[in-house]
Amino acid sequence: MNKKVQFSDLGVRDYKDTWEFQEKLFQEILDIKIRNRREELSLETPNHLLFVEHPHVYTLGKSGDIDNLLINEKQLEVKGATFYKINRGGDITYHGPGQLVGYPILDLENFFTDIHKYLRFLEEVIIKVMADYGLKGTRSDGETGVWLDVGTPFARKICAMGVRASRWVTMHGFALNVNSDLGYFDNIVPCGIRGKMVASLNAELKVDKVDEEEVKQKVLKYFAELFEAEIVSKKIETLHL
Repeated sequence: MNKKVQFSDLGVRDYKDTWEFQEKLFQEILDIKIRNRREELSLETPNHLLFVEHPHVYTLGKSGDIDNLLINEKQLEVKGATFYKINRGGDITYHGPGQLVGYPILDLENFFTDIHKYLRFLEEVIIKVMADYGLKGTRSDGETGVWLDVGTPFARKICAMGVRASRWVTMHGFALNVNSDLGYFDNIVPCGIRGKMVASLNAELKVDKVDEEEVKQKVLKYFAELFEAEIVSKKIETLHL
């Protein structure tokens, strides 16, 4: 089992370009697994973890309801935002500046073959990061992601999650609001859940800006610990393979 994870911080990148790049990495792993099975080989499958920040964009999961997007095409244009229907689980969410988006593209057969456990591990990574900042991140029954003040009228989501998996290979991932403009969430019913708010780390800490590099290092640390992975940094200049 290959527990090395090639890590790349892509910086600010267009959503569609990054999605296509994910698909290429995802397919590369699938192709190796299919070849291994057909030819009775044991070629090693790679694992990847991408960090990225997207310009304003709304994405709707395959089981999502388009009615949860509350603005039309012209209003999207005015707000400088784009919209995509995509192939992850979950409903609608927002990505934008000040948000840390993480895309683990893993062969879970290198770790464990349990999607439920995988999602709980991703949540636990963020819960541990929140604890480092003095915040109590928790899970909400039936609502994937990380929340604050669950069980109160002030429940709010600070990290959304949605994944796709095939043959135990994952893609898509999590979006942690670090220094996000939460006003952009007013244009959607976040994750299709009505009556609940969203949160950002800087707003919770009552500071203008949280050090995003520090947050990234904490996420990497806990990701490596929980998945018992070896993180190997890899610089990527272009998303075209």
